[in-house]
Amino acid sequence: MDQPVTDKPSTDSAAEYQVLARKYRPTTFGQLVGQDALVRTLTNAITSGRLAHGYMLTGVRGVGKTTTARLIARALNCVGVDGKGGPTPTPCGTCVHCTAISEDRHVDVLEMDAASRTGIDDIRELLEGVRYRPVSARFKIYIVDEVHMLSEKAFNALLKTLEEPPEHVKFIFATTEIRKVPVTVLSRCQRFDLRRIESATLQKLFAEVTKQERASVDEGALALIARAADGSARDGLSILDQAISQAAGKTVPESAVRDMLGLADRALVFDLLESMMTGDVKTALDILANQYAAGASPVVVLQDLLELVHWLTRLKVAPDGAADPALAENERTRGVAMSEKLTMAVLTRAWQMLLKGLSEARAAPMPLQAVEMVLVRLAYAADLPTPADAVKALESGGAVAARAPAAAPVRPSPRPSMTATAVATDHVPHAVAAPQPTAEVQVQPQPQSFAEVVKLFVAKREAVLSTHLHRNVHLVRFEQGLIEFKPGRLAPSDLAGQVGKMLTAWTGQRWVVSVANAGGATPLYDQEIDAAKADPLVKSILEAFPGAVVEAIKPADK
Repeated sequence: MDQPVTDKPSTDSAAEYQVLARKYRPTTFGQLVGQDALVRTLTNAITSGRLAHGYMLTGVRGVGKTTTARLIARALNCVGVDGKGGPTPTPCGTCVHCTAISEDRHVDVLEMDAASRTGIDDIRELLEGVRYRPVSARFKIYIVDEVHMLSEKAFNALLKTLEEPPEHVKFIFATTEIRKVPVTVLSRCQRFDLRRIESATLQKLFAEVTKQERASVDEGALALIARAADGSARDGLSILDQAISQAAGKTVPESAVRDMLGLADRALVFDLLESMMTGDVKTALDILANQYAAGASPVVVLQDLLELVHWLTRLKVAPDGAADPALAENERTRGVAMSEKLTMAVLTRAWQMLLKGLSEARAAPMPLQAVEMVLVRLAYAADLPTPADAVKALESGGAVAARAPAAAPVRPSPRPSMTATAVATDHVPHAVAAPQPTAEVQVQPQPQSFAEVVKLFVAKREAVLSTHLHRNVHLVRFEQGLIEFKPGRLAPSDLAGQVGKMLTAWTGQRWVVSVANAGGATPLYDQEIDAAKADPLVKSILEAFPGAVVEAIKPADK
C-alpha cells in the first residue's frame, strides 16, 4: 500500500497521486473499521451459503457503504488464485474478477447513482439486463447508490423484480436516508446499519495511515481530526490529507489543524465558559474576539460551548466519564472541577440558551454579533437563582438576590427599574420580589393592612389592579413587606409581580408578593357584600322583596 518516497517527487508521481480516502479504501472485510457486527454477519452468511438476493446498506456519509457493496460483490464472485474457488468472505484480490471489480470495470457488476438517474426509464433500462445471465462472473450484481433518490414510479417498477429475482442476480442498495426508502422495498432486503466510527477508532486509523505515509502528526492534531470527522472515515482522511499537505513535510501541530478547521482552542473554550458562569462579560467578549481574529468561526465557538456544557452535564450524572483515556489531563481536571461547582439547573439553563443562540447565529447576517449577544445573555443569567432556590428563599421570608455581571455598566434611570433581585424572582412561578425604587419616586406611607393596599392602588388610579385585588384575591397572609394570596379564577397570572413592583416603588420598602395554591380568606368585595346583607335595614328589605340581590355598595354621601 505504500508508495515509493523520494526527496523530489517526479511529475509522473505527482500526477499519479491518490488522495488518502481512495488510497486507503478497505479491500477486505477485515479492514472495515468500526463495523464489527456487519462484518461478522456477512462473513457467517457467505461461509454458510445463506446469500440474500438483496442488501440494504444505510449509514451516514463516509462510513463505508459503497465500499462494503463492492466487497460483497468481490466476495460473491471471487474464484480464487486457481480459478476454482467459490464465494468467500476473504476474496483473494488477485483473480480476474477481484481485479476487475476493484478497478470498476467488471461487466457483470453494474453501479448506478440514483441521485442522477432517478426516473422509471433508468430503472427499466437497468431491469432489462436482469433476465440475461452474467457474461463471466458467478453473479450479476447491481449496486444502486443513494437509492432513496429514486422516484415513486421507479421504486414500483423495481418491486416485482426485487421480490423474485433470477438466481444469478444480486441487488445491493446504499442510502443515507433510510426513512425515505419505501417499506415495500425494505421488506425485500436484508438491512445493515453501518455505525458511526468512534473517535478513538478513527484516531488509531489515522495514526496508522500517517505512519504508512511517513508523515508526522501530533497526537492532539489527530484527536482534533477524529472529532471533526464526526464518525466518517472518509471525511477524516480528507482532513488528514489536507493537514499533511499544509505542513509541507514537517510535523503537523495541533494549532495548525485547529486553524485549518476554524476551531477555538479547547483551553480557551473552558476559559470562555468559566468567564460567563462568573458573570465576567468583558473577559468573555475578549476571548471571543481573540479567537475570531485567529480564524475561529463564531458559530463553531458556540458549538464548542454546547459540547462542553453537554460533557459537564454528563459528568454530573456519570462521573466515571472523566476516566476516558482520550481526554487530556488539563481537560479532565478542569472539567471535573467545573462539573462539581455548577449545578444541574445552571447547566441545563446554559444548554437551552446556547442551543437557541446557535440557531440565531446561523440565521444572523453577522454571526459574530449574534454570538456576542448570546454570551452577554448567558453571563447576565449565570447568577440568577434556580426556581427551587428562589421559592425556598421566599418561603423563608428572605430576599432573593443575584449578583450583576462584572462588566455590567450601571446607568441612572429617571423611572423605577427592576434590579437584579426583581429579575431573579421574576423567573420564579407564583412568586415575585419587587425592585428597589429610585430616589426620585415619592415614598408613600406603609400600608398596615390588605385593605389599605387596595386603597393605595385606588389612590394611584390603578383601576384594573385595584379591582382584581378587591374582587379576585383570597388573602392568606399579610405582614409588613409580605403578602401571600390565592388568586381567583379571573385574576391575571402576573398579578403578584405587578403588585410587588408597584408597592416597592411607592413605599420605598421591598415587598415580597407570593401566590399560594390553597386556602385564603374571602375576597374583600364578598366580605363587604356579606356585611351589607347583615345590616338590619338591608336584611329587612331583602326579606320584603324575595329574589332581590345586593349588586354594589356605595358610600352614603353618593
